[in-house]
Amino acid sequence: MPTANIDGIITHYEVVGFGPPLLMFAPGGFDAHRHQWTKLGVYAQTRMLEHLSGSYRCILFDRRECGESGGRVERVTWSHFALQGRALLEHLNIERAHLMGGCMGCGPALSFAVAWPSAVVSMVLYWPVGGARYRINAHARFAEHLAYAQQFGLEEVVRLAAEGKPFNRDPRGGPWASPLRHDRAFAEAFIKQNVDDYKLIVAGTARTLFDRDTAPGAEPEDLLRLRTSTLIVPGSDASHATSAARYLEECLHGSEYWDVPVDRQTEDTVPRRLLQFLGASRDM
Repeated sequence: MPTANIDGIITHYEVVGFGPPLLMFAPGGFDAHRHQWTKLGVYAQTRMLEHLSGSYRCILFDRRECGESGGRVERVTWSHFALQGRALLEHLNIERAHLMGGCMGCGPALSFAVAWPSAVVSMVLYWPVGGARYRINAHARFAEHLAYAQQFGLEEVVRLAAEGKPFNRDPRGGPWASPLRHDRAFAEAFIKQNVDDYKLIVAGTARTLFDRDTAPGAEPEDLLRLRTSTLIVPGSDASHATSAARYLEECLHGSEYWDVPVDRQTEDTVPRRLLQFLGASRDM
């Protein structure tokens, strides 16, 4: 599997298919790796990657701190996630691409479009995360990890992470659980940190990433200035509130909101709608 060194962090990526480039920010919350496009929920059920890769060069990658990619203990922002995608395109000598975000991958896609609008042909936001319950649950997850680190110490966090569960499945292991599991040098450096400094980094990350009761990723004033052709596909559950998708429709000028219930998002309907949108955007 190819890798790219992006700002000192190793990114594992994969390119599937041929055609115009489509950079895909993976779904899966804090387990956002490239295989989620074929294994997770609606993405697996609709087989969207199989259909998209027939017409597009799909660029898949493990988000930093997820899957096999590395990480760094710092106050992580949506801009950090966006930069990973931008640098990966540069690594592949691609100047412009379509973007697609699934679930928590929508935040990085939005941040990317705000930072580098000329590099974006179009954007698909599939089941954007957001809503009051999403924010509350995210903060609770970080709080559980902080309490565990405070009570048992960072060495115990590393031991727990070695059991193999990502942050969204066992919050006690923290947002760096994946690199702690597969990178011994990272784990050794992690243990040597000052625990009080670490707690401040974690608390700052939680506040930065989950600072609103709607779709996170970029400020509304910046979204209102974008003129990127965008398709929004709503979810409808505690992590993907329909209100978050409607908020993005409000903020993104000229966006297309596909008002289709979740139970009608099937292999018969989804790939066709995505390809129709991407094809029209390519011709603009």
